Amino acid sequence: MISTILILVFILGYLAIALEHNLRLNKAAPALITGVLCWVIFVLSGGTSHEQVEKELVSHFGEIASILFFLLGAMTIVELIDSYNGFSLITRRIKTTSTARLMITVSLLTFFLSALLDNLTTAIVMTSLCSKIIREKELRLWFCGMIIIAANAGGVWSPLGDVTTTMLWIGGQITALNIMKQLILPAIAVLLVPLGFMLLKFRKHKFLPLDTDEHHTKESTDSRIILMGGIGLLLMVPIFKTLTGLPPVMGMLLALGIIWIITAILKKVDPPGAAHKVSVAQALQKIDAPGILFFLGILLAVAALQSYGLLQNMAALLSAHLKNDYLIGTSLGLLSAIVDNVPLVAATQGMYDLNTYPTDHSFWEFIALTTGTGGSAIIIGSAAGVAVMGIEQVDFMWYLKKISWLALAGFFAGILIFLLML
Repeated sequence: MISTILILVFILGYLAIALEHNLRLNKAAPALITGVLCWVIFVLSGGTSHEQVEKELVSHFGEIASILFFLLGAMTIVELIDSYNGFSLITRRIKTTSTARLMITVSLLTFFLSALLDNLTTAIVMTSLCSKIIREKELRLWFCGMIIIAANAGGVWSPLGDVTTTMLWIGGQITALNIMKQLILPAIAVLLVPLGFMLLKFRKHKFLPLDTDEHHTKESTDSRIILMGGIGLLLMVPIFKTLTGLPPVMGMLLALGIIWIITAILKKVDPPGAAHKVSVAQALQKIDAPGILFFLGILLAVAALQSYGLLQNMAALLSAHLKNDYLIGTSLGLLSAIVDNVPLVAATQGMYDLNTYPTDHSFWEFIALTTGTGGSAIIIGSAAGVAVMGIEQVDFMWYLKKISWLALAGFFAGILIFLLML
């Protein structure tokens, strides 16, 4: 009974988010209400003591806070680069007006950058970059769709590119070089199939670029410093994690602190009468706070389902009925479009030990592929999607109608290539 109520509340919350424009209500409101209500139902169910529920909630808050502060740090650094006209140094070098050519460039850059950074940071950077190049809102939304697909595809073949791949790497289920070797081709397939459809759609389309010739002369030196410093610090985050073993959020907070010092120095050395420079404090005020609260609500709701045991039961049910590694992996990938892939992978790690499936077994590689790319099917199915949704205000239903089928086509293409490689 409690399970049914929890699922019903979660579905109703999902519908309210999907119908955001019809209801004329910011998606953060239903997300927060859904998150809190799920925990209220859990604590009042009586199956678990209040102390245990509180302990679970505090534990989940720690994980959620690390994601939110990571997102906050990355968005602030990107906002600073934008405020200092750092992106203009890149956009000025893009001379094409061909939508197809630009889409190829953006998609490939996102794919490979995602493997170096991670899919969340890359999605934020590339979405912000496209907003400085493309004037038409509708066209930017199509690019957002490809950025989400490319970022998630690029993240799965690197141990640092996606949080679930990192979980499997830390857990000993996969090794770094092997996952790169085994998933690079399926990941490329996940990208190329939707990109092919996009190129057919926009093969003769020309876009009207934004005017990028403003504020260059006096700020060119500072722009280069902030651009190079910002990108360099973002690239430092996965290296910091590898060297220290600390969560990525610690590296992001260190990066934010360093860029804060750099901007303070630049403001001090400016000559009298120089143009006013944006500080980190001002950049923080421009961050989309409702988007972060929306993310908090969604993660809280999923955490409640996980703590109540619904996700583990779902994974066990799939295992009992499907009785096939690849059907289980495909189902978990599709499920990750609805609920967060992190608890799904955590449940899978708990269900299957290394004696059943040893390190670098194809099952673990397949789980990394499907749970990492399946989230692209729905815009709130991945951290990259949620971030892009917040930055460009992408409508849930628009994405479902226009992009979801492309993401699913890539998802199944990646699975096919993986199975052919066995």
